[in-house]
Amino acid sequence: MSAAETTSTEDAPPADPGNAPGTAGRAPATAGSAPATAGSAPASPEAVVPDTARRYLDAVTALLARVRDEEAVPGGPVERAARLLAATVTRGGRIFAFGAGHSSLIAQDLVYKAGGLALVNLLTVPGTLGVDVRPATLGSALERVEGLAGTVLDQSPAASGDLLVIISLSGRNVLPVEMAVRAREKGLKVIGVTSAAYAGHSLPDNPWNSFLAEHCDVVLDNKITVGDAELSGDGIAAPFGPASTAVTSALLQATTATAAALLAAEGTEPPLLRSGNVPGGREWNGEVFARHKERIYYQH
Repeated sequence: MSAAETTSTEDAPPADPGNAPGTAGRAPATAGSAPATAGSAPASPEAVVPDTARRYLDAVTALLARVRDEEAVPGGPVERAARLLAATVTRGGRIFAFGAGHSSLIAQDLVYKAGGLALVNLLTVPGTLGVDVRPATLGSALERVEGLAGTVLDQSPAASGDLLVIISLSGRNVLPVEMAVRAREKGLKVIGVTSAAYAGHSLPDNPWNSFLAEHCDVVLDNKITVGDAELSGDGIAAPFGPASTAVTSALLQATTATAAALLAAEGTEPPLLRSGNVPGGREWNGEVFARHKERIYYQH
């Protein structure tokens, strides 16, 4: 998901927005509609503020419920992805996470995280780590550069037997698709995290003419609506209220938590980090770093 993905032309609207995934309970779309007519009485701030906040939180809650009921079922995508993570840990493999633009924020949330797996390393592509470049649109442009993903992988420590988590909301641009293709060619397992809705409402924008989901060992569907905006409102021309960061982060944290539980059930202590702000946390983490130093790259 690029830093500007929610407003770029790649977000082609669905043929029937009323039936698009994730739209249940939403107000009718008003994108492109004219502002409220002169003389109409605007809603009072006292009514709009709490109502809008609740509508947004209800939308996120509904998406999380769909993720729980469709992805976190026994034998479902979350379990399969968690088993890949657990198997990589027990085999001595390394784990990497990649995302471009705002998807990078979700990948970063897996790295050096209290309560998370210590072995997750961030795979970085310069210029795509959120909105840290100027102009911010440069990050979006880099997602369409062929050859960049392969070059980054070749210069990284990632190798056969390792695992790569790739996060891309649309899953249609060159960078995430090439990253998946090249990673599997190198012998890595790939977990893709994306919105399946885009495959039905947009076209691939890469030389492989395919979506990220077609090049992964396991796919996690975050159920996010095309365009990543959950709300509409009178007098507001564009849909608003993006939910992808909150929902996708929760989906991945559920997956890594499941991996930790699987490791424990198999008799392996999961390599988890503790908060450095609680007594003994830093000492605990130091021992974890020392025990797994050959697989943790953010420490050296």
